[in-house]
Amino acid sequence: MAAESGDALAVLILRMASGDQEALAHLYDETSPLINGLLLRMLRDASDAEEALLDVYMKAWKYAPTYSAERGSVKPWLVMMARGIAIDRIRRRRAQLPPDVGEGREEASRNASPEQQTIESERRGAVGRVLQELPGDQREVLLMAFFSGYTHTELASRLGQPLGTIKTRIRTALIRLRDIMATPA
Repeated sequence: MAAESGDALAVLILRMASGDQEALAHLYDETSPLINGLLLRMLRDASDAEEALLDVYMKAWKYAPTYSAERGSVKPWLVMMARGIAIDRIRRRRAQLPPDVGEGREEASRNASPEQQTIESERRGAVGRVLQELPGDQREVLLMAFFSGYTHTELASRLGQPLGTIKTRIRTALIRLRDIMATPA
């Protein structure tokens, strides 16, 4: 089953809600490269990302009955789950480390094949180009929120901005990204 469209992914969620384990397998096959890439970028550790990836799909299985296509499509739903799980892991990691440990830590090697490295490089380039179209203040808060795991409150404090301003910038940036990505190249 090649579930490429959002409608096909939504059908998989509906099947999962009725207990269809095969639908979960198909959803994983179709969306795990995207989710795993996000988790690797956020967590910077392949084994931690693998564990988090399993957590995402366990959570998707659990919450499939509550999924509503009217509230959003499947991929962003999974991305938000992944982001929440990654942020929880980052916070636990921060709580366990002394303040000065891990500050200059280098990104873990992914041991990916040359083909995978090329695909990932092209994907990073495409995302980078789209992000460059955002105004600098929106790009900064979006990157800090989604890839560094800062909460809105932490961002407001770090950047010396009102909380409402931070929330507005993130929301505006996400809407703009959606519009840019929906526009044919």
